[in-house]
Parts: sequence; structure tokens; C-alpha cells
Amino acid sequence: MTAKNELTTKNKLIKLTYLQMKIRKIGPNNDLQDISSKKRKPYKIIIFAVALLSTAAFFGFKYLKKPPAAICLDSDTKVYDQYKDAVVLIKHSYGYFAKIKGTEIPISVEDAREETVFGTGFFVDRDGKIVTNSHVLQPWNSSNEQQEKVNATIRNVRLKIASILTTDVTEDQYQSFIERNWRIASAYDEGEGEGDYEGEGEETTEESAGEEFVSSNEQEAETDSATTDIAAAIPVKEYVSKDDIEVYVKTIEIAVALHDSNDEWLNCEIEKVSEDANIDLGTLSLQNHSTPASVVNIINLDNAVKDDASLSPGQKAIMVGYPLGMDLAKTDSGIKVQLYDGKISKESDGNKIQYSITSTHGASGAPIFNECGELIAVNFSGIDEVQGFNFGIVAKHISSF
Repeated sequence: MTAKNELTTKNKLIKLTYLQMKIRKIGPNNDLQDISSKKRKPYKIIIFAVALLSTAAFFGFKYLKKPPAAICLDSDTKVYDQYKDAVVLIKHSYGYFAKIKGTEIPISVEDAREETVFGTGFFVDRDGKIVTNSHVLQPWNSSNEQQEKVNATIRNVRLKIASILTTDVTEDQYQSFIERNWRIASAYDEGEGEGDYEGEGEETTEESAGEEFVSSNEQEAETDSATTDIAAAIPVKEYVSKDDIEVYVKTIEIAVALHDSNDEWLNCEIEKVSEDANIDLGTLSLQNHSTPASVVNIINLDNAVKDDASLSPGQKAIMVGYPLGMDLAKTDSGIKVQLYDGKISKESDGNKIQYSITSTHGASGAPIFNECGELIAVNFSGIDEVQGFNFGIVAKHISSF
């Protein structure tokens, strides 16, 4: 290579190095750093900031925005289709029990038989919770008349047990002994008024009851002396004190059936009963605490009408329920819930509202909707003699209850 060519090559190398020095610089540790990369960093920061703000805006809108307003269903058929699966038929069996010296036994006698009532309820969450009336959960407290009847039965049953149950009967024989001898006990209140027991209100002794019990099975003696001898030969039995006997009513079984089910009953447990006599509400839940998958739409209490002052006479009222219980619900293709409609006929008094829906026993606890499908009340009473005068507890009490 000639000296001229070498000079030219060196000049080129110098120029190339110079150009590289313009776009690169020596780092603190003699590392070469690309200046162009530094020039690109502000753009990366801007892009990152925009992405961050966009993400924050998205999630902020998602979680802070108000929930969408409920869609107005605007027809009876749509309300029925939306909620028919959420409305259940309730079957409640209850009976009398006695606790004798701490031992509980069921009472199954002519005076105190097991009874079964039907009502309506509806699912309000996915955990198997059902809202209904308190009188469906405690039918023995459904009215003053019913309470008086039950209390009279309890009083009579307690006294009758005390009149026949002797202390020599063992605990495991209580129930069979009472059932076998009940007719003897029943003889004591023949001809007395309802709720009265012969001798009630008068001071009696266990000895007198024993003498009466024994002598009732004896044949009449021919002479007074013979009667005295026979009575003296029979040992006087000792009877269980009525103070050791407690009689009460309680649930035997409570279960619900779903719309379109084939007489299949799901066991429940009572959760709560209103202590306010003016608020006829109660809740129960499925024993497995899980709402069936077939119930697509629960009745959402968040969409219920909370302001009962907005409910005016003339507005639509729709009921989905089971009037007359199994009598109307049972069909050849399974249990079917029913729809009835009418209009609000009187302003709310703060606790209840009146409407002109046709209803009867069995529809207690049925949900009442407005024309949009929003819950406005829980059906609880009516007038048996005349249809079209029925009442519901306004929906605002469900949440507070």
C-alpha cells in the first residue's frame, strides 16, 4: 500500500471516529452510552404515563360508577317469567309436645293433633335465604283467636296428663301410656266449655285424682260396707304433679317446593321471626344454605321500592304466589306458581298497603310487584268473606328487619 493510500485510510478512520464521538459519549466507567437512547427516554415516560392514566380511569369508572338502574319489565308476563322460579311453596307441619320431668315426648291424641299449613316465600340471595310471613313460621300465633285456642289446648292437655300419669310409669313408656289412657282423661272435661277442665280453678290433690281414677273402673258394690272393703284393698296410686309437666307447640318439619318441581320438598330451618306484631315478616333458609341453580333470578332487595309514599292508589300491583297451597299448586306436570294482578287501592300507613289482588290462604308471604317488577310489599292478610281486599307489609321493612 502506498503512503498516499495509507493517509487517505487514516483520514477516513479519523472522520468515522469523530462521527461516532458525536453520537456517543464516554460513560463514568469509560462505557460508551448511546445518546440516541437518552433522546428516546422522554417518549417512553410519556407513553408509560398515558397507559397508567388510562388504566386508572378504566378501573375507577368500573368500581366507582353508580349501578345501572333496574330495567322496567313493563308487563305481567315478563314479571312472572323473571321471578317464577324464585317464589316457593312452603309446607309447615307443627304439633304439641310435653316435657315431663325433663323428658320431651310428642303428643298425638284427639285433642292435640299434628297440623300442616301452606304459605309462600321467595329467595332473596344465593345462600338459600327465603322471606315470608311470621305467621307462616309460627301459625299458632297467627291471630288472637288462634292463640287463645292453642293456649286452651295446652292447658287442657297438661291437666289431662296429670290426671292419668302415675309415678310408676317409666320415661320410655310416657307416650304409649298417655295414648292408651287418653279416653279416661278426656272423660273429665265432658260438658265443660272450651278451654275449661273439670276442677280447674279449684284446689285439687293428687290423692283425689287417684281415687277418682281408680273408682271409675270399679263396679258398683251391693252394699256400702262392701264398697269400703274393696276400696281399702286397692292401693292408692301416686300421680305426676302438673308442676312437672310442660306442654307447648313447636315445628315438626318445614320445607319448600320449587316451581315446576315434581312434589319434591327441600328441608329448611327457621332463622328469624319479627318481634313486632305489626310487621308480619320472617326468614328461613334451606338447610344446605345454597339457592338451587334452577333459580336464575333471585328477588333483589336492592331494587325494592323503599319509599312507600311513592305508592299511590291506581298503580299496578302484581302477585306471584300459591293461594290455597297444594290445592291449586299441584298439577299433572308438577307444582306451578300462579300470577294475580290488581291495583293499589289505599295509601300506605307506613307498615302495610292495601290492593285489589285476588288472594286467599296459602298466598301469605307472596311477593307483590309494581308494573316494572320492583318489589313493593309482602302479602300477609285479606278478608275471607270478600275478595279484592288484601294487604301487604311494605318492602322497606324487609331490609330493616
